[in-house]
Amino acid sequence: MKKLLALLIFTTSIVSAQYTIKGTITPPEKSDWVILYKIEGAKQKYIKDTTIKHDTVIIGGEKQILGKFSFELPNTAEAGAYRATYRNTGAGFVDFFFNKENVEFVFNPKFPEQSLLFTSSRENKLYSEYKQAINKIQKKIDSAQAAYIETDSRDAKKAYKKEIKELEDVQEAYENKSEGMLVNNFIKASRRYNSYNIHDNIQDYLSATSDNFFKYIDFKNEALFNSSFLIDKINDYVFYLNYSEDKEMQQKLIKESITDVMKKISSDKLEKAVIYYLISTLTDKRNGPAVDWMFSEYYDDLPTEDQDAEFKKEKLGILLATVGRVAPDFSWKENNEDQKLSTLNDGNKYLLVFWSTGCPHCLKEIPELYKYMKTHKEVSVVSFGIENDETEWTEFVKDLPEWHNAVGTHPEYKFDNETVKKYNLLGTPSYFVLDREKRIIAMPDHVQDVQKYFENN
Repeated sequence: MKKLLALLIFTTSIVSAQYTIKGTITPPEKSDWVILYKIEGAKQKYIKDTTIKHDTVIIGGEKQILGKFSFELPNTAEAGAYRATYRNTGAGFVDFFFNKENVEFVFNPKFPEQSLLFTSSRENKLYSEYKQAINKIQKKIDSAQAAYIETDSRDAKKAYKKEIKELEDVQEAYENKSEGMLVNNFIKASRRYNSYNIHDNIQDYLSATSDNFFKYIDFKNEALFNSSFLIDKINDYVFYLNYSEDKEMQQKLIKESITDVMKKISSDKLEKAVIYYLISTLTDKRNGPAVDWMFSEYYDDLPTEDQDAEFKKEKLGILLATVGRVAPDFSWKENNEDQKLSTLNDGNKYLLVFWSTGCPHCLKEIPELYKYMKTHKEVSVVSFGIENDETEWTEFVKDLPEWHNAVGTHPEYKFDNETVKKYNLLGTPSYFVLDREKRIIAMPDHVQDVQKYFENN
């Protein structure tokens, strides 16, 4: 009976066992919350949330405040990639692997990826150690390659060969160390292609890197799919590896790189995840032509059940006012007459500027812009004031007599004005250059960019 009771107690403790995820934030964030997600494809599955507790410690004789949080996961929690999010925007999260073990880490919230240090978790410690070792050798390989291209040095060639051999040895060692572990999938997939023979010129080197970028990645691997790994690699390939300063060439490279990626994908669920991710990213970058191409080339070919009408409507709505689109129309009163953007006919080009009297940058830039645009009489300027009421705006535009001055208000929040929402403004002042047909041909960021545009075009 005693043995049976002991066995029962032992079995019950195993069934009810819990794992802990603990994080220490130094210095602490202003926010007091952390949300735990499990990454599944390109989406995040909510697990639970908790609060950040502050603790004061003495380090080197000085007081230091730490932010600490903790989650408990049941014995049934799935192994995989998880994300602790502590901020709504920007790089406000830490990714880690959970595989039936306690996980503890420390990080700086301003630089989470660079500062992340695991104090508990065999899996995460090994993967972090692997990345540091590989990156260190890869830098030496890249340096030797660059030195050889510049100097044709035999020493650089020898150094390259030596580091390639060391890289292979380290890669093999960590693949063996991680055998049977979750991170083994990521260590194998993180292997970077390096030619056995050093390249004679930079173009050959870049081409080889691009052509073999996905050489060691298995797109059918479930562990890779249920993490940020595949999406991060695809993002690097599409938006960073294939890059050109020339805008037309950049559009061409984006389409070519996306085509390359889509050819490698055989899983329907990964295809859907990648299509949705790329459309969202291109929308965030305000790349209307590429988004249109993604919808027609890939999204519209998805099975009906995988399409989301609201998603498409939302993304295209955001892109109503982007380069290549006809500027959304609006009307206003000017000298007691009705005016409409689409029917204006007094310029070879048009500069549309959204601003507000409540914006300090605007109050500085608009007079400066007004003075500059006097040197470009062929450009008709349409200014749109985003205001709570028209009182200050009416006085201010008295000093802008040669411009078309429109104003938009809203009873609750001025940025909810219908015209303002159509242009999906990210801030004020915002500038749009239109051609004679009112098609958007440029979106300068600052007043200096406006000046640069008209000096060169």
